Amino acid sequence: MSTESATTTPQVLRRAAESFSGGTAIVDGDLRLSYPDLLDRVRLIGRALVAGGIAAGDRVAVWAPNTHHWVESALAAQYVGAVLVPISTRYTAHEALDLLTRTDAAAVFVPEKFLGYDRLGELAAVAADDAQGLPRLRLAVRLPAMGGPLRDGPTPTVPTLPGAEVVDWADLADFGAGADPAEVEARADAVTGDDLADILFTSGTTGKSKGVLTAHRQTVGIAEAWAECAEITAADRYLVINPFFHSFGYKAGFLVCLLHGATIVPMAVFDVAAVMSVIAEQKITVVPGAPTIYQSILDHPERADYDLSSLRLAVTGAAPVPVALVERMQRELNFDAVLTAYGQTEAVVITMCRTDDDPVTVSTSSGRAIPGMEVRLGDKDEILVRGDNVMLGYLDDPEATAETIVDGWLHTGDVGTIDDRGYVDITDRLKDMYISGGFNVYPAEIEDALARIDAVAESAVIGVPDERMGEVGRAFIVIKDGHTLTEADVLDYCREHLANFKNPRSVRFVDALPRNASGKVLKNDLRDGK
Repeated sequence: MSTESATTTPQVLRRAAESFSGGTAIVDGDLRLSYPDLLDRVRLIGRALVAGGIAAGDRVAVWAPNTHHWVESALAAQYVGAVLVPISTRYTAHEALDLLTRTDAAAVFVPEKFLGYDRLGELAAVAADDAQGLPRLRLAVRLPAMGGPLRDGPTPTVPTLPGAEVVDWADLADFGAGADPAEVEARADAVTGDDLADILFTSGTTGKSKGVLTAHRQTVGIAEAWAECAEITAADRYLVINPFFHSFGYKAGFLVCLLHGATIVPMAVFDVAAVMSVIAEQKITVVPGAPTIYQSILDHPERADYDLSSLRLAVTGAAPVPVALVERMQRELNFDAVLTAYGQTEAVVITMCRTDDDPVTVSTSSGRAIPGMEVRLGDKDEILVRGDNVMLGYLDDPEATAETIVDGWLHTGDVGTIDDRGYVDITDRLKDMYISGGFNVYPAEIEDALARIDAVAESAVIGVPDERMGEVGRAFIVIKDGHTLTEADVLDYCREHLANFKNPRSVRFVDALPRNASGKVLKNDLRDGK
């Protein structure tokens, strides 16, 4: 089976087991998996899913950090014809419940605890308190604890999720023993390139996150295009710092490795010293990530203690990349190539630099269209995109789909320029979105949460510059008459109900929000301090 003929992730995985049988698929701590090993483990988990009543087309969520468990769980779900629903590890249990409910998830993979929080227990608690609960959920797989001891409590007991069976990761083989292996293989055979592969959620200016629908052929196709631009081979060892729940860690991450036999080295929690240690020990060649990752490595006082000479390729974006940073990365970290890229969940990767681009091009552009994509400017210089790998549409939202994809062109909401070489420079945003620590943040979603505070009459959120994060949120709030509210009250509420990267870092109380004649809030006035 050739790379070109593989249009589904089951086909990609089977091909990898055949073509790269002598290569290492995953290195995760002490664990080493060959590509045939990975296929065997995916089949084992696939049997457990079948035994748990998961049918083709069902939605299977993974709410976990970057470990081998994520890769195996995601591939197993797709191997038996289910649809993958990644959930951000930064999300609270309330936010995770919302996505599980909206996708009618039939199964979820979640750690017993992560970074000290009892994730599965929290999910069970909020589901029990919710009127809807999780009526479609049939199976919850409890992954091992990850990322440190439990906060403020004993080791959690197995929670109760009404209607769902809770199975420990270590017991999956026994749980799935009764399922017919032939059915698992038949399910994998039946998956086509046009079948739905995944639903990744992205926020919108309405304040409600949108589920982006993508077919197998698109998920595989975008990974192949990224791999072609990055010139990935079986000799590469890819440190995946970007979260698997994000398309950068999933489709431009481990799936790229499966296509070309590279080694996946996942990192569950970012730590600069740990990154350098892994690079040195595992002879890492590829390290994509936000610019802050490379800056942190360059500025680390103990960098000279680590052998980073194996590095070959860096792919960055999501924030400005100074020319000086690119030059330092090549000079001091020995990168042969530093590439920038531009994309969004609706199209994953739109443009990308190439390995022979000079530092000025890398710094001042987001590259040119990747294979299979067309890019042009629309009204007000909005970036428009067309290609086979543009999303199928939004989950249960035909109106938003029709507004976003017009005559085959995806309206990105970003403003930019295109030079005579076809290189794109993103100059502004039609939407209010800002980027904090490499994550897109949509103020409307935060404003929707703030509206639930009884003392808030109205609010507006903007991004303000921050030396470490690029931008962070600042909330402007009008307090209802007769009520009191403090900055601490607001920030505490946000910490409970929103993922950390969405939390405003400061609050300003105002008598009124500036508006134009039609009543629209003038956020530029807020940014300018008017």
